[in-house]
Amino acid sequence: MIFKAKGGHIGGSLSSVEILTSLFFHVMRYDPLHPANPDRDRFILSKGHSVEGYYCALALAGFFPEAKLEEYGSFGTMLYGHPTLKVPGVEVPSGSLGHGLPVGVGMALAAQRDGAERRVFVLMGDGEQGEGSVWEGAMAAAHYRLDNLVAVIDNNHLQISGPVDEVMRTASLADKYASFGWAVRTVDGHDFEALNEAFDSAPWHPGRPSLVLAQTVKGRGASFMENDAAWHHKTPTRDELEHAIDELDRAAEET
Repeated sequence: MIFKAKGGHIGGSLSSVEILTSLFFHVMRYDPLHPANPDRDRFILSKGHSVEGYYCALALAGFFPEAKLEEYGSFGTMLYGHPTLKVPGVEVPSGSLGHGLPVGVGMALAAQRDGAERRVFVLMGDGEQGEGSVWEGAMAAAHYRLDNLVAVIDNNHLQISGPVDEVMRTASLADKYASFGWAVRTVDGHDFEALNEAFDSAPWHPGRPSLVLAQTVKGRGASFMENDAAWHHKTPTRDELEHAIDELDRAAEET
């Protein structure tokens, strides 16, 4: 998709693939044929720039035909470089960082007051944790005892400007969220069993929102992209594309 469109956020999409796969194909309750079903679980991609993996998950889940992925980034497509409400399954237009968690708090609070069983999942980036609105949302979620809210941080340690801790030091995120009243678990963000177990068992403490701190690798699966901030937003050459696909194919065969 990114190669064809000549642009996209490949590093953060690859670091969050397993998280999206766990949520859309193991955890969340939804009906792609009736995407407005009021009983559905909600998902918000707060790090909306990493939209390519999200679009793939929505297509594979049946929200729109997989063939539409070929249109990504082209003139007139619904598949923009950030999620919009034109795309079936997208709950919130996102990409202006720091907004996803506060919106998720509102959705979870509405469900709580409705007495509904629906849950809200919000995927954020670690660089996004420098936004003040994230912490206002975190404080409100704990105050309102929103145990139907699960936040996930794609903790790949890199953002567009370089290492997260050099741009705006946020460590320790686990301690910070715990001090705000959240239940926190740190997991390998590329381990399906660990992710599934964490999501399945949430809320880990009744009356407290849950945070999955997913330890990930930016550019995961393509060795020449891994842990390289240059691949936050970059288009591979054809040789690089073929190399990456070959590595991913071989990894899939080994598992």
